[in-house]
Amino acid sequence: MGESKSGIRSEVLRRREALGGLLRGRLGEKILGRVRGLEEYRAAGVVLAYAGVGSELDTGGFLREVVGSGRRLVLPRVNREERRLELYEVEDPGRDLVPGVWGIPEPDPERARRVGLKEVEFALVPGVAFDRRGGRLGHGAGYYDRLLGEARSLPPLIGAAFEVQIVERVPMEPHDVFVDLVITERGVWSREWR
Repeated sequence: MGESKSGIRSEVLRRREALGGLLRGRLGEKILGRVRGLEEYRAAGVVLAYAGVGSELDTGGFLREVVGSGRRLVLPRVNREERRLELYEVEDPGRDLVPGVWGIPEPDPERARRVGLKEVEFALVPGVAFDRRGGRLGHGAGYYDRLLGEARSLPPLIGAAFEVQIVERVPMEPHDVFVDLVITERGVWSREWR
């Protein structure tokens, strides 16, 4: 696999797509089961997550469970003009989301309340590729790195992905943000693991 971010991104997306929908669904349930079992998740009252699309982890059930368990659910909305993510509390993922940038379901600002990252106690962060030391590669727009990089303090950052998304090393730049844990169907790796 190429060392460039674009080369890694292309290869990992190809591998993820090749899993097929049924296998992705089974593996996704196992991965999200590991997320639900984390002490950091069980202790959190406010959870930042994302609506998975395409060959991403299907987070729909997880989002409903967060709300159903009495936790506050926070989802991102892309502000393209300012090239940043805005966070909104969502009470009903089935009702409060609308198609946003790139067709990704996002909170409807007419139905959801804007919140700050400082309110979040646990964050499930999307990514195209991860490494076992917490390196994360997104789609290349830098939205999450800007959101997380500007914060004074961060909640636990969790990267949940299929094992085919794990690479030897994600090239990280100074502004890139590491996640604290990487979870796949095969295990959980802590950033301290190295």
